[in-house]
Amino acid sequence: MDAWMTSWRLDPLVVVGLFGIGLVYVEATRRLNRIGAELPRSRERCFLAGLVVVFLALDGPVDAGASALLSVHMFQHMLLTMIAAPLVVLGAPVTLTLRASSPKTRTRILLPVLNSRMVRIAANPLVTWSVLFVVLWATHLTSLYEAAIQNRGLHALEHLAYLGSAVLFWWPVVGLDPIPARISHPARILYLFLAMPPMAFLGLAIYSSDHLLYTYYATVPGATITSALADQHLAGALMWEGGMFVVVPALAFVLLDWMRREERAADRADERAARAGRRQEPGTSVNV
Repeated sequence: MDAWMTSWRLDPLVVVGLFGIGLVYVEATRRLNRIGAELPRSRERCFLAGLVVVFLALDGPVDAGASALLSVHMFQHMLLTMIAAPLVVLGAPVTLTLRASSPKTRTRILLPVLNSRMVRIAANPLVTWSVLFVVLWATHLTSLYEAAIQNRGLHALEHLAYLGSAVLFWWPVVGLDPIPARISHPARILYLFLAMPPMAFLGLAIYSSDHLLYTYYATVPGATITSALADQHLAGALMWEGGMFVVVPALAFVLLDWMRREERAADRADERAARAGRRQEPGTSVNV
């Protein structure tokens, strides 16, 4: 067994940061519970699960393996962008913050920020869709990737860019938190469909390359150019196919949510019609 498979390199900044974020989230949910305005427990579970995935990606054997194998590094990026980010967004942290804050904080700080021009631009679906793939393509097909491997500070910024851009990407898809430019369910489905080609093409570019894109991996102890190239093909295949395994369930989630909302809207329409019928005065005749 390779040594990295059992290696745990705990980064104090990551551990303290994630623990602090989780603690604030849990305390905010408890505050809502005390005033009888609780959120669904599933949101808390999703958010905390997202933090756990971030921890496993950045501090567990995955991070150690990412220093030796490109395929593991790619898996790490997929964990951050395709697993952790949507789980965090499913936790609806913006909604929780708004509800748990005092009216003064909400009206003077939070709502002005959410309605600011900067947030409106950042929340535009064209921007949220584009930013993730600009980050992925720019870091994987330029010298930034190899520079980040060998510079811990730059590597941390790269991970932050992946997670941040992915949270933006999933924000309009999940649709639980308020967003300045909310999109319809059909638009969300199109949004996700259009996300598949750029991810697949990036994976294909890495998979089909007949030369090492990142020479660093050939310098790892025990590695050769041949083994590093084979691992690069595996990494490309993971990017190529891995995204599909997440996007397809996300499409199903959006479709089911759309159907549930349509059913609730139909039920409300039926209830309104029934109430209108009951309000009709007895003895009223209908002319034919």
